[in-house]
Amino acid sequence: MTPLAFRLSSVVLGAPDAAALATFYEHLLGWRPVHVDVGWVKLTPPGGGTGISIQQEPDYVPPIWPSGRGDQQMQAHLDIGASDLPAAEALAASLGAVLADCHPQDDVRVYLDPAGHPFCLFESRPASGSGE
Repeated sequence: MTPLAFRLSSVVLGAPDAAALATFYEHLLGWRPVHVDVGWVKLTPPGGGTGISIQQEPDYVPPIWPSGRGDQQMQAHLDIGASDLPAAEALAASLGAVLADCHPQDDVRVYLDPAGHPFCLFESRPASGSGE
């Protein structure tokens, strides 16, 4: 029997307006939509790979970061590496992201996307021959 093979297609974020949040990530990451439907947009990086999908949720409630007892909790967040952290921060802010008040690490900046999802920006360094 052939073992099952799996591939993560995308991470899905809920939003009150799927098209608007997809536009934010399209401009932030430079990715393009590969599937657009009513209430659904999938973005993938150039050359393919795991993408981000945005699903419209009319009753969406944004998470609170950091959350307290009884708050809507973050279920997941995105870690986004950038070659130039200050430039990435400026771009994120210009697109409508808000700098969070809490940053658990000195070299990571937590932002909230326009729908309130926390995401982390950090400076990524080129791999040194590791094949990554």
